[in-house]
Amino acid sequence: MTVHPAPPPTAVTTQRGAWEVIKDYMMTTDHKKIGLLYIMTSIFAFGLAGLLAVALRLQLALPDLTLLVGNTYNQVLTAHAGIMIFFFLIPIGLFGFGNFFLPLQLGVRDVALPRVNTFAVWLFVFSLILLLAGLWNGGLPGVGWTFYYPLSVDANQTGVSVFMVAVILNGIGSLLGSANFAATVINLRTPGMSLWKMPIFAWSIFATSLLQLVSLGGLTAAALVTYLEIKLGLSMFNPGIGGTPILMQQFFWFYSHPAVYVMLLPYLGIGAEIASTMARKPLFGYRVMVYSLLGIVLVSLLVWAHHMFAVGLPESWQIAFAIATLLVAVPTGVKIFNLIGTLWGGRILMKTPTYWLVGFIFNFLVGGITGVSLGMIPFDYQVTMSYYVVAHFHNVMMFGTAFLAFGGIAYWWPKMTGRFLDEKLGLWHFWLIMVGSWMTFLPQYILGLLGMPRRYYTYPAGNFGWTELNFISTLGALTLLAGGIVWVYNMLQSLRRPITAGPNPWGGFTLEWTAASPPAPYNFAHEFPRTFPTERPLYDWEKNGERLIPLDPKSIHLPVDSIWPFMTALSLLLMGYGLSFGWFTNYTPAGGLRPFGEAGLNFQIATVLLYLSIPLFLYALFKWAGTREYAVPVEHHHLTKYDNGFMGMAWFIISEVGLFGVLIAGYVYLRLIGAAEPPALRPSIWLAALNTLILVSSSFVVHKAEQDHHHGRYTWFRLGLFITLLLGALFMIFQVYEFALFGTESDWKQNLWQSCFFIIVGLHGLHILIGGTGIALPYYQALTGKMDKYNHGSLTAASLYWHLVDVVWLLIVAIFYAW
Repeated sequence: MTVHPAPPPTAVTTQRGAWEVIKDYMMTTDHKKIGLLYIMTSIFAFGLAGLLAVALRLQLALPDLTLLVGNTYNQVLTAHAGIMIFFFLIPIGLFGFGNFFLPLQLGVRDVALPRVNTFAVWLFVFSLILLLAGLWNGGLPGVGWTFYYPLSVDANQTGVSVFMVAVILNGIGSLLGSANFAATVINLRTPGMSLWKMPIFAWSIFATSLLQLVSLGGLTAAALVTYLEIKLGLSMFNPGIGGTPILMQQFFWFYSHPAVYVMLLPYLGIGAEIASTMARKPLFGYRVMVYSLLGIVLVSLLVWAHHMFAVGLPESWQIAFAIATLLVAVPTGVKIFNLIGTLWGGRILMKTPTYWLVGFIFNFLVGGITGVSLGMIPFDYQVTMSYYVVAHFHNVMMFGTAFLAFGGIAYWWPKMTGRFLDEKLGLWHFWLIMVGSWMTFLPQYILGLLGMPRRYYTYPAGNFGWTELNFISTLGALTLLAGGIVWVYNMLQSLRRPITAGPNPWGGFTLEWTAASPPAPYNFAHEFPRTFPTERPLYDWEKNGERLIPLDPKSIHLPVDSIWPFMTALSLLLMGYGLSFGWFTNYTPAGGLRPFGEAGLNFQIATVLLYLSIPLFLYALFKWAGTREYAVPVEHHHLTKYDNGFMGMAWFIISEVGLFGVLIAGYVYLRLIGAAEPPALRPSIWLAALNTLILVSSSFVVHKAEQDHHHGRYTWFRLGLFITLLLGALFMIFQVYEFALFGTESDWKQNLWQSCFFIIVGLHGLHILIGGTGIALPYYQALTGKMDKYNHGSLTAASLYWHLVDVVWLLIVAIFYAW
């Protein structure tokens, strides 16, 4: 190609010690290092979950084995599924490859909010550590990754609290990362690149981020209500007080079915990049593929109840969700045709990434067809609790999605490391995984049709075919283990080689291939032409004779590394540990309030950590806010009139609307069916009206403060923020008074309306505290001279979040006080 990057500056490399490397990754704001952190943690989680899966298959190899018996089997099963889904399949595609390659493909130097990115990745790492902390605190959860009610609140179960907290913390990091990606796509593309000229992988990350932001509130709501019942007895699901256990499944699957597409869409983008590059062709049907991505996002939000056909839903619901199940297959099938059409007639370079792509197309097609079969209601009734469902899910995920995770590693490994993976070992890896997958899961389809139930730790001898098919499945799992060992060995031996890969080893056409391999911290030592005829700019520029414009790297300013996002995430790890294994007092729903000294030592230690984590969190957060992102004033490149903080918060607010929307929809349903009738004595409307006046006034005050800052009236600006904080504090005082009064008048463990009230209004109160802290940050920045007309700090984001809190309160007043 005639389009060449500027040569990288020569630098003397020195060997760094282990602590220096660890410290670098703790403080880094470099999106590439953060992407590597996601990838390395995800690969560790994949290995751990894979070993647990092998243990499950060894237990089931023959009838009546005793390797994993009873709840031990359930714990291993739950850990395998939870870790594989939440700590490998979702994060490596969306946040691993997304962090490393989205800014590179957009031609920019970092994501919109680099420090938020650091915070999010460490929250992800710490949530995995927190989940594993259950190992030395009574055991891991044994309730399955779906943690269905009422099993999840059974007093005999261990580890459920820590599972719920880990899921919530992981979700917060995931939402921040998704909002960051959406803001980056909208605000930070290189000049000249329109949305319709973005690479398809960038589109897949954007679509997946939207899906996360809209749907993750369902999982958060399910985990939060389950956790609150364990700790306080607050429930929307308890049938003893009129609650509906099936409502928990509605919450859970509202996210956990779209999660299948969160685990798919980034990999479809990876597959499209591999297909176009390796076939030496433009992507077949680029616009159709983009519309298919967005179509999957829309329709996948309307499919969740097909997981619940057997629970007794009304026939009209079942038919509607069966139709939606068939509809979602249409854009998904279009994507497969796009990939096949791209390969068709191309000069295909048959390297390891291409094998993974072709394997994915074949395997995913089979998995998709079996998924459509599960949308057929009578058939679903027969197999819903059988190994047929296990086989289908792994058909889609393990030798569907995971194939493109392996393909993405093989495709971008030279760019990430500057080294090539060994092709022979790569093909050994591919064929071991391909053969092992079919050996493992094809017998499980047959076992499901023969009636073998899932989630059982043993089975009797003598059933037709069960023993033989299970034994073959276990041999397949051992083959998969061998493939995983070859993969890890290939990566490790590659890292011992010298850097030899050029900027564009595969001859790709997107902007990441103009960076050095591995890329420099500033990504590009050049500027790009402003013309983007198609989504393949390198091909177009070569054809048109355009060249990259060299740039002096000394003129490039990057965000300053900071330890404080890491420390903020660490404080949440300690807080999560305290919330999981301790509490603010020695209170249990069954035993009530007892002296703190009667609690066990583990409970006391966890509670102390909980109290210590709160000041550490606030200290780290304010230190983070008190240090500017750039050491020198930098002119930011924005495609819209909004700064990155506002843009990131605007996208994040979608997730908050989703969370409150799911909970409020659940309450409204319970109210409409007559289960959640208000008690005779409920909170007074006059106090709610007074609080509404206070909160609405505070919204006007913070808006006026924002305008004062914009016009340079800094004294009035600081006064406005101070008054907003006072009004927020006054609101919380009245709210705590109301809660204390209402909590003593009746028992929330006996009244569903009161339980719903405390859950939703209490969650809003938590958001008042979060929003108040958010307002305090720009106030602190203003007092310490960190804000001026060029530096707005976190003002716009905090103001927007405060307005959200006020709007949610108006809705709460309508449904709890006025209705």
